[in-house]
Amino acid sequence: MNELFEPVTIGKLDLPNRLFMSPMTRSRAGSGAVPSELAAEYYAQRAAAGLIVTEGTQPSVLGQGYIDTPGLHSAAQVEGWRKVTDAVHAQGGRIFAQLMHTGRIGHPWLYPGGSLPLGPSPIASGETLYTPEGILEHPAPKEMTSAEIAATVADFARAAENAIAAGFDGVEVHGANGYLIHQFLCGSANTRTDAYGGGVGNRIRFGVEVARAVGEAIGPERVGFRISPRNPNNGIREQDSAELYPALVRALSEYGLAYLHIMEWDRELTKVVRAEWPGVLVLNPKAEPGTPSSTPEQGAAVLREGLADAVTLGSYWLANPDLPERIKAGGPYNLPDPATFYGGDHRGYTDYPAMVA
Repeated sequence: MNELFEPVTIGKLDLPNRLFMSPMTRSRAGSGAVPSELAAEYYAQRAAAGLIVTEGTQPSVLGQGYIDTPGLHSAAQVEGWRKVTDAVHAQGGRIFAQLMHTGRIGHPWLYPGGSLPLGPSPIASGETLYTPEGILEHPAPKEMTSAEIAATVADFARAAENAIAAGFDGVEVHGANGYLIHQFLCGSANTRTDAYGGGVGNRIRFGVEVARAVGEAIGPERVGFRISPRNPNNGIREQDSAELYPALVRALSEYGLAYLHIMEWDRELTKVVRAEWPGVLVLNPKAEPGTPSSTPEQGAAVLREGLADAVTLGSYWLANPDLPERIKAGGPYNLPDPATFYGGDHRGYTDYPAMVA
């Protein structure tokens, strides 16, 4: 699997290998959504990744969708993340912050004053929030006004600036997995009749505006963007994926971003996106039937096939902080154990499922 260990350049970063760490929600933040000391240990242990992409990190108070997730919208959060980036850099690693606004995947329980979550349209996700007080159903979100859309774009840009202030090498904009940008993309969650709804050209507008604003704030060479074509998570039902994603990718390609990151659900759409995207493509391969997660072998295979320039793995990095060494040795691998992957152990996992962000 030598393909995984060839160098690659994203933006202005020369990376030693093509084996990246996927963003995965950990829900370990402390008071004020500040990353904990455990986060610094956790990420530093995995600094041998070509690039670490952090857990989803909210750009604003109303961007939070789960308990105990970290933010990048306060001075204390920036200070907390600085400890993480310092720890990773001390081990020779490189790390991007994933900026994730969850949109309608939220609940008044999370927000001061019990505000409703925001979304493109007042359509509930059908999903739930875990809290220590029990499982709560997501309400229909507040439909965002034009002013709230503009303010949210600005929130992403400020969070990106905060990420650089915290020592991150760049950021990844989360446009996947049923969160806010994906909600705007999908007609089942977005029934607006203004410039942000209706046809594909309007539905991609919000995500493109976020990417442009973040790139203008910190430099596009420091910005990645994540998509998940045909992913049904969080109540998403795409009807026009084959038209939607080429249009989105073509629009994003105008801004010189560092990379495009696909969480794969459909190999044929991956090939379509690969043909449209002129820059570095990072792929989180869809797991083979009957397997719980994508494997190093799958990652090497997609590199050999030319489907991607780098790959992300998730649960293998959770279970094997020394993953590159294990791959080079031909294993053995620690297999992800739901008992610890989902929580409750002494290393600080919470008591509800950790999720790929």
